[in-house]
Amino acid sequence: MVKYGLDYTRCRWILPLLLGIGVIFGIIALAGRGWLESQTLPYVQRASLWQNCRRPDQGGEWSCESLMDYAWGRAAAATYLVGFLLLVICFALAIIAFAIDTLRFNFIRGIGGLLFVAAVFSIMGLVIYPVKFSSEIQMTGINMFSWAYGFGWTTAIMEICLGFFFCCLPNYEDQILGNVKPTYFYSSP
Repeated sequence: MVKYGLDYTRCRWILPLLLGIGVIFGIIALAGRGWLESQTLPYVQRASLWQNCRRPDQGGEWSCESLMDYAWGRAAAATYLVGFLLLVICFALAIIAFAIDTLRFNFIRGIGGLLFVAAVFSIMGLVIYPVKFSSEIQMTGINMFSWAYGFGWTTAIMEICLGFFFCCLPNYEDQILGNVKPTYFYSSP
């Protein structure tokens, strides 16, 4: 990307595209029912960020309780949701920043800083949830934190990595804008 500059049409939208993928992963984590699941048959427990469901045996009906009745459940949901909303704001700002013909590199660095703040909130929610869930809710059988919880961590990791990219991109402003003379390693005889 640095070799061709951000004016190279295919490279210019890579960072906003990655932010969009992070937003999609965040939506999957928020809506997914697979934060915690039973690992072995009979499957008797599954939980999302919002509720915990159990069934007494293989053919029984699921009975669900809201995790919003617990203070830690509200805290985990709120912190993860704040991190997700900051990620959506960063996505919108990145679209605006890269759509402008003249890039504002301080604006891009601000997006990176906001991504780090979003990552802190997301990680707080992702840590509160398993610690308090396993200590305050009785779990039956062998359970594992599952795919939707993994999407949450993927979103947080993407926020951190993209934060570094957005913060470091202005350091290569001259190379990106093409203001540096190319260096040739060929010398004439």
